[in-house]
Amino acid sequence: MTIREFKMPDVGEGLTEAEILKWYVQPGDTVTDGQVVCEVETAKAAVELPIPFDGVVHALLFEEGTTVDVGQVIISVQTGEAEAPAPAAAAVEAAPAAAEAAPAARQPVLVGYGVSEASTKRRPRKAAPAPAVAAQNGTAAPVAAPAAPAAPAPLPAVPAQPAGERPLAKPPVRKLAKDLGIDLASVVPTGDGGVVTREDVHAAAAAAITPQAAAASVAAPAAVAAPVAVAAAPAVDASARETRIPVKGVRKVTAQAMVGSAFTAPHVTEFITFDVTRTMKLVQELKADPDLAGLRINPLLLIAKAVLVAIRRNPDVNASWDEAAQEIVLKHYVNLGIAAATPRGLIVPNIKDAHAKTLGELSESLSALVATARDGKTSPADMQNGTITITNVGVFGVDTGTPILNPGESAILAVGAIKLQPWVHKGKVKPRHVTTLALSFDHRLIDGELGSRFLADIASVLEHPRRLITWS
Repeated sequence: MTIREFKMPDVGEGLTEAEILKWYVQPGDTVTDGQVVCEVETAKAAVELPIPFDGVVHALLFEEGTTVDVGQVIISVQTGEAEAPAPAAAAVEAAPAAAEAAPAARQPVLVGYGVSEASTKRRPRKAAPAPAVAAQNGTAAPVAAPAAPAAPAPLPAVPAQPAGERPLAKPPVRKLAKDLGIDLASVVPTGDGGVVTREDVHAAAAAAITPQAAAASVAAPAAVAAPVAVAAAPAVDASARETRIPVKGVRKVTAQAMVGSAFTAPHVTEFITFDVTRTMKLVQELKADPDLAGLRINPLLLIAKAVLVAIRRNPDVNASWDEAAQEIVLKHYVNLGIAAATPRGLIVPNIKDAHAKTLGELSESLSALVATARDGKTSPADMQNGTITITNVGVFGVDTGTPILNPGESAILAVGAIKLQPWVHKGKVKPRHVTTLALSFDHRLIDGELGSRFLADIASVLEHPRRLITWS
């Protein structure tokens, strides 16, 4: 038997530590190459860590809730086959050499992408002695269900997952497939290296006529589920006058970023209240459109589309400020951020190249983004390089607000509640759907005239949604 150690990996972006949120295995459990053993939270996101070898869990070196530096050993695994009476010393000596050859021929990876293996085949694994080890450790929990047996990675040219292979996919894609009831092994991968993408899962779901498990709104915390909340703590004494909650992880970084943004970028906020009755009617019509069957159609989708149309008419709003070079950097792409409230704090993932997406593609991206954020699986890459953000405070019944810019972005649009209100329409007071938008922008990049035109264009599209066509 050999004891192998798995260290806290560098999950990217130069982060030096991570908090262990949840262990999915216990001492005595059998683990397989690529199986997720724990979930950790960095300063930017929660990610799952797969173990890069087979074996039986020997020890968990840190408890849940502990912050661990990158490079520290977090779990040890007993690997190799149970020793049998060896008839010759040569056979005994050959075992360690074979054990060392296997890991040398593969490269471990981090967050759920699977593993790359050599062309040599593994030795068939014997039944793991998990029950005996579990008894020794005093645990009565059943052995965690192992992942699909590891096997040589599929060739890039092969369009389908070979039988017995563990499909390669990111944790958010695996969660999406689980929610939609899709077996990843049956999905045809189109990503680089045979990785299954969100689009692949949606395509498989459409083919199977499976309803999408999309989120109800961008920031409704009542529906958010996560393994461990930021403020998770033992029960507090009801007689206590104060409770202290450590600020760390996503919430800590968000707080620092908001302070930096508020006192670095000169904020200006403008408001506009207008009639969105026609947009609400269009939402109902699109929901009944067979061409959009299976997609989530809601006011946020059309608001996002209106923002993209307004950016096309006012391209100078899509920019950033380079302090070092004292330059304004105009962006010819739109990475549209959607602010999402989660138990771990506010995060702002963004839809890459949203300007190039059709209405249907934008709907799919919004659904995937929201579902991933609610599950706490948003990756750091999904929150980088945003250009303009939308925050939907209306889901809480709030009319409007003065949002703070996401650092590095030029503007943020707060969408208020859409309510029936008395409104003058065609010379008569009638009940109409009315909302208020608030646009905060960096006055170094956007002056009052440009900001006003941009906000007015968004409102104009939503008041007369035919402009989604005439202005596109």
